[in-house]
Parts: sequence; C-alpha cells; structure tokens
Amino acid sequence: MARAYPTLPKGETVASFETYAEAQAAVDTLAKAAFPVKELAIVGSGLTSVERITGTLSWGRAAGAGALSGAWFGTFLGLLFFIFAPTGASLGILISAVLIGAGFGMIFSVVSYSVNRRRRDFTSVAQVLATQYSIVTESAHADRARSVLGVGAPAEARPPAAGPAAQPRSYGEATDAARRSAATEQAAARPERPRYGELAPTPEEADAATSAASDGGTEAPPSDR
Repeated sequence: MARAYPTLPKGETVASFETYAEAQAAVDTLAKAAFPVKELAIVGSGLTSVERITGTLSWGRAAGAGALSGAWFGTFLGLLFFIFAPTGASLGILISAVLIGAGFGMIFSVVSYSVNRRRRDFTSVAQVLATQYSIVTESAHADRARSVLGVGAPAEARPPAAGPAAQPRSYGEATDAARRSAATEQAAARPERPRYGELAPTPEEADAATSAASDGGTEAPPSDR
C-alpha cells in the first residue's frame, strides 16, 4: 500500500476533527450512506510525538516484566512441541519451556536495567499523534460527502461574492480624466498672485500678519501705501 500511494492525497477537505475517533466515525457514516469510501483519505496534520510516563522502574518491576515476556516466549515454543508431538512427555516440555523462558527473560531484563537505570528510571509509552484529522476526497464527491455529514464548505473553498463590475473607460475618457487631474494638481501647486491694482505685501507686513494670526487671529492693520 505504501508503494501504491507514495504521495499525499489530492482533493478537497470535507471535514476536520480533533481526534482520530471522530474522523473514523465520520467515515463510517459515509460508508453507511453508500458513499464510495475508496475516494476518501484521513490526513493527520501537526504530528507530535507524545511519551506518556506510566510509572517508576525498579529492580522488582524489571525482573517481573522480563520474566513475564520470557514466559510468553517459552509458552509459544512449548506449544509448538506439544502440537507436533502430542504425547505425555510434551506436557513436561511445555512446562519446562515456560520456566526456562521466564528465567532467561528475567535475567536479560535485570541486566538491561542495571546498565540503563541511571539514565532511565521510569516506564513510558510513546505515541505519534496529530493535532487535526481531515477527511479528503475528490472534488466531484465533496458536495455529497458534506451533505451526508451535515457540514458546510470551508471558508477558503467558497467562491468570493460577485460585486458590481466596474465599466472600463474608453481611451478618450481616460485621457481626459488624466488631463483634468494634472491640471488640478498644477493649480493647487501654483502660488496665489495679487490681482491687478493690488500691491504685494512687503516682508515686514507678511511677518506682522503671521504673528497676528498666531496670537489670536487679529487682522493686521492695513497699509498706508
């Protein structure tokens, strides 16, 4: 399966869930609705490694865990002998295999703990979890899957609202608008000139008018010229 699907699935996201159990329940719902589940994929994003501490490790726990695992292995070997040679002696071989397996497992576990006990004095269970699980399907089946699950399309998948389109202006109208804009800017930047018959104020009068405006808006006395 890994060789058949070496790339990530392509399509639209139907729904997103925080846990894998919720995503699995959603796929079960689609399967019961006769949905083509072969077009679905559960994609986990934000992968995080989590190690849960289950307890402290001691000599007794190490020996007990090793003896238990060794006993299971011995039981497996003893059952093989008992199945292929079901005689009275096979039962003794089964019991001996269990005891020998438990002994070897206990010895191996104690030796391993004596080497690593200063660095690791606890037991744990490691897991790889995802922060979000998304159901992805082909675009042709996305709407049907959303209707079965009762969810809406995500915001990024919705088409933008169509607004009133701006009417393009012709070349002549654009040129006239550019000319009027340039004329307005030039008029605003041109300094105001005195009208005919009026004399331009002297620098002393201009300073006095500026000082009066800053003090309280009092008009400067008219010139006697």
